[in-house]
Amino acid sequence: MSNLVAPSRDLWSYARIWPGLAKWSGWGLLILIYAPLAWLALLSFSTRPLSGIPYPLSLTNYAALVHTPGWTGPFLISLGIALLVGLITAVIACFVGRAIPRSPRAGTIVLIALLPLFIPGVSLGAALFIFLRVLLGLNLGYWSIMLGHVIWSFPFALIIVLVLTTRFDHRLLEAASDLGAGPWRRFWDIEFPLLRPAIIGAGLFGFLLSFNEVQRSIFLRGTATTMPIWNWTMASSQQSQIPIIFSLATVILAVVLPLLCLVFWFIFVRIEKGR
Repeated sequence: MSNLVAPSRDLWSYARIWPGLAKWSGWGLLILIYAPLAWLALLSFSTRPLSGIPYPLSLTNYAALVHTPGWTGPFLISLGIALLVGLITAVIACFVGRAIPRSPRAGTIVLIALLPLFIPGVSLGAALFIFLRVLLGLNLGYWSIMLGHVIWSFPFALIIVLVLTTRFDHRLLEAASDLGAGPWRRFWDIEFPLLRPAIIGAGLFGFLLSFNEVQRSIFLRGTATTMPIWNWTMASSQQSQIPIIFSLATVILAVVLPLLCLVFWFIFVRIEKGR
């Protein structure tokens, strides 16, 4: 009897301890993620941000940011590239994601398509540089940056689309075909409304990955400058500009974090409703 009671007590203790441990571990991780971001935003209002003391508070850094024209061009360029990358990756992921479940070699295709996820950014950027500049002799610039961003963000976009396409009931398309609907009508009236949350989520994910990309951009930039490259250059070579970077980083966070929330809302709410 004692042998039976001891395991039961151990299981009971484990069952009581584990939920609390999981809860506090989760809260600790969230604090480690968001506390530095909140502290960065607070220091952006400090007159002495490099001291790490958020006092006295002032809008001096933001005023200096407004009167520093060097960042506006890279910011708009990064915004434009990210919008194009988001659109391109969403469209390609949509059509590729629709075709994969119907292919007899779906597993192999998915493996090949997702390989860029596991290639270090430095290695992929160097490989693309050698291929485009050295081998083909092309002049690098914004187009090559966008190409590298598309290659980097496409696997993420494809995963989001595959979440829905692998669960899609293709009998709906067969029924529409029997009723005389053409390929375009079947896609627009049946597939697109069901896949729309995944397509929008894929586009937003591509936008965010492109807007913050540095490693591949450094190799593929030529003489072009994007916002992350400008930030990296200022932080590494012009120490007097670092207080402005605090403010600029806060502005970027104010843009990126709502988009991230929108992405996860599309993934975890809209896609779940589309089951």
